Amino acid sequence: MGLTGKLVAAIEFKAGGDVFHELFRHKPHHVSTTSPGKVQGCDLHEGEFGHVGSIICWKYTHDGKKKTAKQLIQKIDEGKKLIEFKMLEGDLMEEYKTFLITLHVETKDNIDLVTWTLEYEMLNDDVGHPISLLSFFIDLTKDIETHHINKP
Repeated sequence: MGLTGKLVAAIEFKAGGDVFHELFRHKPHHVSTTSPGKVQGCDLHEGEFGHVGSIICWKYTHDGKKKTAKQLIQKIDEGKKLIEFKMLEGDLMEEYKTFLITLHVETKDNIDLVTWTLEYEMLNDDVGHPISLLSFFIDLTKDIETHHINKP
């Protein structure tokens, strides 16, 4: 059918994988401080930051356009440093029937890797794969790394 897809990117993170995981788990509202050009805010709509079942809403700029994303924190695995965000509403849902973003931090040979996995189902054949969104997450990861390395 060709309407489903999965994109994965693993990025070396030199500022410590725990730092990255903790930021997205407990302080996603601080992401805008580390990359204000990409993320303008993260608001809690329901529940608590860092808890499964909570709903958060992101304000971000992608491909030069202001966008929003309302997400459910669907899964957290503290041992694997993994968080799943299920898209509920927002700009992505204009082109995709389902959209799941998984963020995973792992250490291999003393190197911390941040892995972003995008799993999605397109509404129709005219919709492209979200490659530029994956690039957005890679760049965001690098911004966060730079912020934490240069932190006084």
